[in-house]
Amino acid sequence: MKNNDRHFRAPIQRHMDPYHQADGGSQSRDAVDDGKIEGRNAVTEALRAGRRLDKVYIARGETDSALAFIASSARAAGAVVVETDRRKLDMMSVTGAHQGVIAIETAKEYATIDEILAVAEERGEAPLVIVCDEISDPHNLGAIIRTAETAGAHGVIIPKRRSAGVTAIVAKTSAGAVEHMAVARVANITAALKELKERGLWIYGTAAGGSSDLWQTDFTGPAAIVIGSEGDGMSRLVQESCDFLVSIPMRGKISSLNASASAAVVIYEAVRQRTSH
Repeated sequence: MKNNDRHFRAPIQRHMDPYHQADGGSQSRDAVDDGKIEGRNAVTEALRAGRRLDKVYIARGETDSALAFIASSARAAGAVVVETDRRKLDMMSVTGAHQGVIAIETAKEYATIDEILAVAEERGEAPLVIVCDEISDPHNLGAIIRTAETAGAHGVIIPKRRSAGVTAIVAKTSAGAVEHMAVARVANITAALKELKERGLWIYGTAAGGSSDLWQTDFTGPAAIVIGSEGDGMSRLVQESCDFLVSIPMRGKISSLNASASAAVVIYEAVRQRTSH
């Protein structure tokens, strides 16, 4: 059998299946496996069926009433609606028939900050929360969630916009850790950090050139560790919200680690300190 024969499977025939499109097309199995739902009929039926959608990408500038209905329905269901260039939709599309809309399904229901802190209280531990500031690469987010879960952190916080969500790709990269980790999605990271401070947590931001050396920083109390984005690090407002700016010592010629590697180093230093006290 040729390598690309798998792309030519017969369409699903059930009339109400959200992956079957009325125009005769169907969702590729690859698209379904990655949590992508493409096309107006497929996305509309997914919304009607109550499927949890993380984000809905809609072609910018479209005035079609069907797309407007999808956008309003998606927002009402709690999904983030993103207007984007058609060329980006073309690049995202697996089926080649997105009709101006692609939805990404959520792999699990999001938690709240209260629920994350409740996990720490139930375990009788000082809270350890990981905050991701605009981590857009789903593989990095999945790796951070995996590290957070293996280290015994109590939860992860991500922003609604300019960030990867907990999608099928993130779940796969996390090696199943998302099933055991509370992940909260918030409208504003700065506001979330303010809330954490009010709840008694110290905020530690990771930053190259930060004034607090990693090995000299005390992580034994209630802590939120902020991981900046892959390219720009933490945003200015988020950085200003931190109590400490922590730097990881670099001994080689490369001056930085990627986001998930930085997260692993700092998280496990916090775990080392907590387990040695």
